[in-house]
Amino acid sequence: MTGTLAAIGAGMAVIGASIGIGWIGKSAMEAIARQPEAANKVQTAMIIAAALIEGVALFAVVVALIA
Repeated sequence: MTGTLAAIGAGMAVIGASIGIGWIGKSAMEAIARQPEAANKVQTAMIIAAALIEGVALFAVVVALIA
């Protein structure tokens, strides 16, 4: 039973992270489409935000599997 709950928790963390990264990508593409001259700044901010979300998701998966 504990393994099943850990798998569900890890799956929810991954789903949440993928939704968050998808929203970041969508918003970045909209921003670049509106202001192409700001593409470098938007892309840098997008990559940093995606990396932070992936870090939190990895932490959540580890906690779910340990618990």
